[in-house]
Amino acid sequence: MKLPKEIIEKYREPFISELGNYINSELEIIVKVKSKRLMENKNGQKYLLLTFEDKTGILRAIDWFNAETNDSKVNVGNIIRTSGKVVVYDGRLQFNLLQDSPVIVLKEGEYSIDRFVMEAKRSIDEIMDEIKKLIDSIKNVHLKRLLNEFFERDESFLKKFKSVPAGAKVHHNYVGGLAEHSSTVAQLCDSVCKTYKNLDRDLLIAGALLHDIGKINDYKVTSKGIEITTQGELIGHIVSGYEMVKVKVKKMKVPEDISTKLLHMIISHHGELEWGSPVVPKTPEAYVLHMIENMDSKLNRIFAIKEKELEGNPEKDWSDYDPNLGRRFYLKHELD
Repeated sequence: MKLPKEIIEKYREPFISELGNYINSELEIIVKVKSKRLMENKNGQKYLLLTFEDKTGILRAIDWFNAETNDSKVNVGNIIRTSGKVVVYDGRLQFNLLQDSPVIVLKEGEYSIDRFVMEAKRSIDEIMDEIKKLIDSIKNVHLKRLLNEFFERDESFLKKFKSVPAGAKVHHNYVGGLAEHSSTVAQLCDSVCKTYKNLDRDLLIAGALLHDIGKINDYKVTSKGIEITTQGELIGHIVSGYEMVKVKVKKMKVPEDISTKLLHMIISHHGELEWGSPVVPKTPEAYVLHMIENMDSKLNRIFAIKEKELEGNPEKDWSDYDPNLGRRFYLKHELD
């Protein structure tokens, strides 16, 4: 029997971000060990200083009682179950491990990976409904059949497409991120076509939905977070996506003039040679795709920075410097 979601929520171990509700309480948590260091105080007592993490935050922890035992037992990257007391030390939360409670190193299957990897805020079903409506609106029979071959008939592809992120760190770096990014880019491309009516709408939407599909081979989600696969490191999503579409267009007998322009959009969508594209965009549709997917990836990054910074300090005016975008960002809705 499947338990109702509200019952599961009631009895699950709290996330790190929720521990502020349990100050001076003893409880059990499931966390990943981010770092550990065996220390010794001025009285010669050894203690283990740890940093725990889950998808909601980072937590300092100390083991005063079984330092050497747990130092030998636990490795960085392990998922553990342990009990302790939530306290406030030096203005921040700290988790003091209990003397008589063992640290249990969990194996895969003994914890939910959802505790450690962020998910898209919108439901994947909602996102896929948006994609289906866009595909249904396409009039070009060759492009519609090609898209349906991916998004309706290829179950293996679809399963990965709905679950992988669009990036490891920079943008849409969460479960469902690839689907969300692809849907948003396609919808924005559709909007642009309403103003620039000489654009090939069907080609542009098809390119938007397919431009990043190679990322299903680039990333995998594990308890360690988002990892880049060997294929992702050695081949990359542009080449991988190009090959995936090339196989399908041949199978579906898509006319060469359409398939060539579509494949060009995939290999040129990064926009510049130094950004990883083997060619620069040389059609209006390819150029629009590059501009819009670049905008969406950067806005996703900016909004994530803003949310994280204000969560830590609602009164903060400016973000920290972001090395990926090369600047700080103003965080307030209105200028002072």
